[in-house]
Amino acid sequence: MSSYLANYGAGDEEREKRTWRLAIAAAAVVVVGGLYLLTFKTPILERYIRVVQILKNRRQEREVQTFLELLRKQDYKAAYALWGCTDAKPCRDYPFTNFIDDWGPKSSRTDASTFHITRSRSCGSGVILTVDSARSQEEKLWVEREDETIGFSPWPGCPPGR
Repeated sequence: MSSYLANYGAGDEEREKRTWRLAIAAAAVVVVGGLYLLTFKTPILERYIRVVQILKNRRQEREVQTFLELLRKQDYKAAYALWGCTDAKPCRDYPFTNFIDDWGPKSSRTDASTFHITRSRSCGSGVILTVDSARSQEEKLWVEREDETIGFSPWPGCPPGR
């Protein structure tokens, strides 16, 4: 009868060792593959990053599209409101007269129908959107993530560390 229970559990130890070896090998493959993707810019990684950026900045891009559409319709008061400024609460540093000088019918940006977003970059608490026109005129706009207000970008690009 002692020989009957002598090998009890012997297969479990071997199965447990095999499971651990497989788990360690799978983790090693994932780590090495991840390092490879991060080290060498592969098309798969670039596509993934682009998709994430598109989805991440989608709300801010829609806000700027709305702003450009309001400019096309010449609804300057509503466009000014997207900058967080209204008649009831005007912006101290950017009054409506300055907004009209920058975006109104007599500004250098008169043809709003040619504006389109060419680049979108996350940067700290907001997004820098590059808006281009047919005249190769480029404007960098800043959209704050918290309240979706629009403004001119404080930087030409995202500074290091942001």
